[in-house]
Amino acid sequence: MQYFSTKKLILPEGYFLDSSQVPTAQDLNRLLSNCDCELIPMQKISLAIKNSNFFFTIRSESKNKLYGFVRVTSDRGLNANLWNLSAEKGKNQNLFYSVLLQATLEKINREMPGCSISVQAPLSSLKSLEESGFILDPNGIRVMSYKL
Repeated sequence: MQYFSTKKLILPEGYFLDSSQVPTAQDLNRLLSNCDCELIPMQKISLAIKNSNFFFTIRSESKNKLYGFVRVTSDRGLNANLWNLSAEKGKNQNLFYSVLLQATLEKINREMPGCSISVQAPLSSLKSLEESGFILDPNGIRVMSYKL
């Protein structure tokens, strides 16, 4: 199923979506911890990002602080996997999740059409995942996990 967004989401002033600046291990683990996500061992973060097909971050222009992250792996044929979806807690958390999901799904749609998509994400992202068209817990499947 191809993804077509109904409207372009816009980040608040002072924030931007980026796919070129790799986050530091410390910044990414701070964000993951803030979202109650499992932390990635420091020595494995750069390897995980390097072995990903692409990633997106949300940063602030003034502080250059990391506010959102997602990375994608794919076999470019059947499957695309979203990993470490995370967004800073606060009033913009759902928007940050939604912007990350929209950008990611649009890129998968362009570059990897036909791939089924799975997501590793925290509970705080469920509303944004549902709004983006994900079906939660199909056929009673609750959890898939892969340890780095």
